[in-house]
Amino acid sequence: MSPADIPDDALSVKYLAATGPGGQNVNKVATACQLRVDLFKLGLSPEVYERLKRIAGSKLTLNGELVITARRFRTQEANRDDALGRLAEMLGAAHIAPVKRRPTRPSRTAKAKRVDEKKGRGEVKRGRSKVSFD
Repeated sequence: MSPADIPDDALSVKYLAATGPGGQNVNKVATACQLRVDLFKLGLSPEVYERLKRIAGSKLTLNGELVITARRFRTQEANRDDALGRLAEMLGAAHIAPVKRRPTRPSRTAKAKRVDEKKGRGEVKRGRSKVSFD
């Protein structure tokens, strides 16, 4: 799902004062972007929603809002694009279903080889012990 597919009423953008380097620009201009996404308005399937919850972690509020804060760049537009890009990455990752693992069994040959290697290691270790002259 790309940012273009997201309904506008599901997004809310707020600009905050950024922290970190930037001199006087940081003190004067609110460049950090806080993007809030109402996940219920996206109409995600339950499986995708659960995967997105796991991916989002602490960025998800109790109200079902995903909060992404971008403050990497010095302009509002660049930070907004960064936040939308991160949202798109999360949604894309949530839409990928994990491949179910099919359990396998070792073959008879593999089992025999493993036992032979264990016996060989035991022989090596036994050879390191003290020699008795009985």
